[in-house]
Order: sequence, then C-alpha cells, then structure tokens
Amino acid sequence: MSVFEIYMQNGVKMMRPVLTREEYLSRRNTDWQRQTLKTAREQDATKKHLLVQMNYSCLPNPDGSLKGSKTASKSVGMDIDFKAPKELSAEEQQTWLAEQMAGVPELVMSKRDELGLQMLERSATKGYHLVFRRREDLSQEDNLLWASQLLGVKYDDKAKDITRVFFTTTGDEQELLFLDDEIFNSQPASAPLPTSPRGGDVAVLQCCSSQQVSYNGLPFKDIIAKYWELFNDGKEPVEGDRNALTFELAVTIRSICGYSLEKMLAVIPNYWKTDTDEWRKTIENALKEPRKGMPYRLKQVLQALKSQAGVKACGGTLNTPPPMPKKLPPLLKLLTKNVPWFYKPAVASAVFPALGAHLHGVKFRYWDNVEHEATFMNVLIGRQSIGKGTIKKPIEYIMEDIRQRDIPNRQREAEWKQKNPGAKQKKDPRPTDICIQMLIDNLTDAVFNQRIVDVNNNGQRFIFTIVDEIEGLKKVTSKGTADEVGLLIRKAFDNSDAGQERVGADSVSGIAPLRWNFNASTTPPNAKKFFVKMVNDGTVGRLDVSTIIRNDDDDDTAPVLGIYDHTFAQELKPYIDRLEAASGLIECPQAKRLSLDIRQENKDAAKLYESEAYRVFSYRANVIAWLKGMVLYVAHGYKWNKEIADFVRWSQQYNLWCKMLYFGQQLERELREEVEIQRQSGPQNLLELLPEEFTKEQYRQMRQQQGKGGDGESTLRSWQSRGYIVYDEVSGRFCKTKKNLKM
Repeated sequence: MSVFEIYMQNGVKMMRPVLTREEYLSRRNTDWQRQTLKTAREQDATKKHLLVQMNYSCLPNPDGSLKGSKTASKSVGMDIDFKAPKELSAEEQQTWLAEQMAGVPELVMSKRDELGLQMLERSATKGYHLVFRRREDLSQEDNLLWASQLLGVKYDDKAKDITRVFFTTTGDEQELLFLDDEIFNSQPASAPLPTSPRGGDVAVLQCCSSQQVSYNGLPFKDIIAKYWELFNDGKEPVEGDRNALTFELAVTIRSICGYSLEKMLAVIPNYWKTDTDEWRKTIENALKEPRKGMPYRLKQVLQALKSQAGVKACGGTLNTPPPMPKKLPPLLKLLTKNVPWFYKPAVASAVFPALGAHLHGVKFRYWDNVEHEATFMNVLIGRQSIGKGTIKKPIEYIMEDIRQRDIPNRQREAEWKQKNPGAKQKKDPRPTDICIQMLIDNLTDAVFNQRIVDVNNNGQRFIFTIVDEIEGLKKVTSKGTADEVGLLIRKAFDNSDAGQERVGADSVSGIAPLRWNFNASTTPPNAKKFFVKMVNDGTVGRLDVSTIIRNDDDDDTAPVLGIYDHTFAQELKPYIDRLEAASGLIECPQAKRLSLDIRQENKDAAKLYESEAYRVFSYRANVIAWLKGMVLYVAHGYKWNKEIADFVRWSQQYNLWCKMLYFGQQLERELREEVEIQRQSGPQNLLELLPEEFTKEQYRQMRQQQGKGGDGESTLRSWQSRGYIVYDEVSGRFCKTKKNLKM
C-alpha cells in the first residue's frame, strides 16, 4: 500500500490507508476541499494546511501513528517546488514561475515509464507533487536524487523524510494530472535481491539492480510472467523442463536485453534455486544461438501487455472494472435495487435496449450535429452459471406495456392469415396498423422485414429481441449466419435502411430505417468466436458490452434477488410514461458538454497508454454513453443532474473496459497489421510484402492477395536454400535474414 490519509487523534498524527481510486477521488473532491484550495490560491496561502493531507512514502507504526515511522512504502513522494529569484519584480516572478511550471507535466510524462510514475498533481501553490515506484536498493534521499537527475529538476530537499505529508488538491483533470491504480496495490514490496554462492554473480545482480529493469516501461517480471501465461499455461519451469523452457525464454527475450549476459542474469529467474552454474550456462547457450531479430513470441507478449495497459486506461484494473457510482439516478437505482452489488453494473447496462424501445419519433443531436435515435444493443459476457439471467426480470417489467400492446396485434395478424391462407387467394389487404415490437428469436427474412416496415409506419418505433445466447441472433433472419447479424448491427446503430424488394405481388416488400434493440448473453470464448471477424469492422464498437465479475468467496451460491411485484411496476411506470410521451428532436447542453469532455479525456488516455484499440473503441463508446444520458434525461422529466453525469462517465469507461478485456488484444493486432500493409507501396516482390516473421498461413494469404496460384511450397524452399529466410523451430515461423535485403 502506498497511499495513506493523515488525520489527528488526541493531538497525534495518524494514518489510514486509501484502498481504491474511487475512495481517493472522493477525498479530493469534497466541496470543503474545493473551497479551501480556492482560498489558499486566491487569498491566503496558509489555508493550504487545512487541505486533506496524504503520505506516499512510509507505512504507519503498529498503532497507526505517523510520527517516527521507519518503514518505507513501495513508493516515494516527491515535491517539486519553484522559488522565483528575489531580484525580479512581483510581476516578473509570476511570469518566471509560470514558465518554469509549464513544461513540468510534459517532462514528467515523457519519463513516466522510467520513473514508474504512479501519481502527478499540481500542488496547492507553486509546484508539483509526484509519486514514483521506490528503488528498494536505494535510500529515501537517494531515490529522490535519482528521480531529480532523471528529470533534470530539483526536488525540495526539505521534503526528503519518508514521513513527509503532501497537501492534496482536487481530482479535477487540471489538478490531478496522472493516477495509476498501481498506487493502491496492497501487495507487499518485492523480495531482496537473490543471493548466490558465486560472488561474481552476486556482483552482476547488484550492479544491474540499480538500472531500470524494464523494457519500454514494461517490467521484465511482467514480461516473463506474461510469457509463461501465454506459452506454458501460467506455470514456471520445474525439474524436468527447466533447461528447455529457460533456454527458450532466454532466446525469446535476449533481443530486448541488448544480448547482454549481465542483463539477462539480472532479469531471468533462477528456476534451479541452488544450481547457479546450470542457470548461467543455459543463458549463455541461448546467447550463442544465431540472432534473428525480435521473435514472434516476444511480440505476442509485448502486445498482450500493451493491451492490458489499454484495459487500465478505462479506469479499472486487469481483474476489476471501473467501480460504478454509489449514487445512481433514481430510475437506475430502482431497476438495480433487487440484485446483489456484483450484478448491478450488468443490470444497469442491460436495461437500456428495453428503455430505448419506448422512444418513438425521437432524435437526439450529438456534439458533431449528427442525429441519433435511442439504439442500444447490449451483449452481456460472463462465464457459465455466473448469473447472467439476473437481467431478465427488470427487462421483463420494462417491456410489459409493449408486450401487452403486441398481444392484440398478433391476434389480428393471425386472423388475417386465417382468412387469407393461400398466396393467390388473398381477399383482404393486410391491415397497415399492425405493429409488433417484441420479436421471437426464430424468424424468416420476410417476417423480420415486415416488422421493420410496420414499426416505422406506426410511429417510427423499435423492434426488440432478447436471447439467452448470442448464437440465437442468427435465427432472426433466414440466412442464419454471424455475418448477417453483424450487418444488421451496423445498420441498426446508424438506423440505416433495411428490408427487401420483391417483384411478386404477394411477396413481402419494403424498406425502412432499421430500429432494432436487443439483449444477448454469452460466454467469453463464444463471444470471441462469434465476433472474430467483426472486431475491426465497427460491429463490436457499436455494441454496449457488459460483464459480471463476482468477487465474493462463494461463486457457486445462487444470488438472492429482491421481489418484483405490482409495487415495483407502479414505481417504474412514471419513467416509462415519460419515455412514451417524448417526441421530436431533443437536446441537452449539459450532455453535449460532457460528451466533449469525455472525447478529450479518451484522446489523452489513448495517447498516454499508446493504445490504438482504446482510441478506436472510444468513439462509439462515447456516443452510447451519451445516448444513455439522453434517455435518463427524458425519463427523469427533462432534468439533468450530477448522478446522471456520473453514470454516463462511468458507463462509457465500463463499456470500454469490457471491450478492451475481451476484444482489445485482437483489435490492437489487426490495427498494427493494417499499418504494416499500408506502409508497403510500389512494385514489391512477395517476400518484401511479408512481415519480418510470418507463418505459412500468412504466406499463403499474401500469395492469394497478390493473385498468385498454387501452394507456393517451391518458393519457400527456394528462399530457404538461398538463405533469404530461416525456419524458427521455437515459434514455428519463418524469419527473414539480412541476406534478403540484397535481393
């Protein structure tokens, strides 16, 4: 733990841990905190002593007190404080201070990975506070000196004690410039450097320990852990496979260790524990292997870690989504009140397709002036038997009025069919005022298209579908394919025209904007399989994805739900009535401003975490969250408040977190491959078009793209015999050699 809030008890400074981002921000964002900060800056600088105080460098004494603490935490708090030259005038001092402070954020962020940066904030007066990962082999003062030299700025040498407290500002983006959830990590600090019976090896490890043991900001311990996760089921080498697996690991990561034996000894664990000679010999043998550039396995590991960074950009961790606001808008509080806390995020997301289905003839104008309707397509992803069915009851009650309206319309349609049974014997035209909104999951193209036309002609309403498994959506049309479902999803989100034109007089014919909301559930493997071809074509981006993460001790216990009854229905009715009564173009300035703020935040986060997938997914995630805000705005009597704004912001991050968790890695890879293909220009031979390392399947696909026939096996053999490529037995891929550059 690295964050502790300071409070007074019987005249003694005490410390309490701050465990989560939500708790941390709530302490920074109180009205008292905001007003005190304003007073300290504009009127009386001494008032900063009334601000919330935090310590980031030490652990409390056994009794929870601060004074005299000797134990350091996993992080170091650093104060950068500027003092203008006294010979300058007051106006010149202000100019000097502004110039000095202006470049600090960019400087610190440029060194974020080397620092192990965890927090950066503006101080209450004239400077910055930053928190970085502690180098455990260095003292507190040496840590500060190291960071000072790295950044090229002086630290406040009066703030070098580990018990130093910092007067905290607010959580606004212009105050809290960076915050990494690692700062709340409650795991103990890493163990001391390993000892070895060989004095030389100890010296090597100690020498390397003062270096930044990471690659492009990724700690080698994380790289190695991800390697075992991807290529050994998360298991470290044991007796029987240590030599082979450690050798393969060393061959894989040596290129990012500069082919340095000392560096590799510093970062590769000794899986023999006591046999240092065998460990060292294995690494030395790996270094003797021919160099072939960065192995494909290593690229996979680095990309997986990069995708994880994109997940963190959404405000959660790798295991937990961003926490839902504790105070929800009244409608959502009602709809989620009957489920345990771990189901509330899924339910709060899943109710919007049904809520949106009650709006008809209503449009909302986004900040880019594009008009949208209340289109929501929610996919709930969770492992089997985790309780995905908890979303059904709230949806059932929301849709009850529409279900009741559908009953007489289905009856009228059935009576018409009975009177006009044969295609050539129809006596009466089909009533044009039949409107059925709730669809079953087993339809023909003709029925689906008839429903699209009917709802459009009867008030521009939505059709609605709910299925237990995503595969059920294939039955919505006759084609029965995932590709067809993907096409419908893309059309529905944009309310594009859909339908069919037929020549026959008795054929169903008609085209209308597709207004289709749905709920579907599935498991992570099935979700990835179903959408495997739709991650990079905009389909997944148009979905509102949710999940269920159960953190309780007994995941097998069935959830105890509240009671849904007449009282619940009566409480829900006023909100549904307001949605049904809405019409025309509806705008909300507060929602527009919020979506613009989120747009900029997403842009900054994508750049900060270097995640193209986050950037791409964020565009429509913002639209979806904004649409939810507009629906809530209408449902609450055209009133906007902080609870709606907080929910919109969270909903966008939650949707993004789920998408990055389940689809981020694939999208990152496909976007990267797109860039590589675009870089190719002009007449080039087949080998030049292939990446530095490629599989046989990639080779065959590239041949087909270039219009070449046959399996190409003879060409591969020719390239190998001429030394243009070699086959890597470890990764199962072909690797280009330096010789091919002379082709």
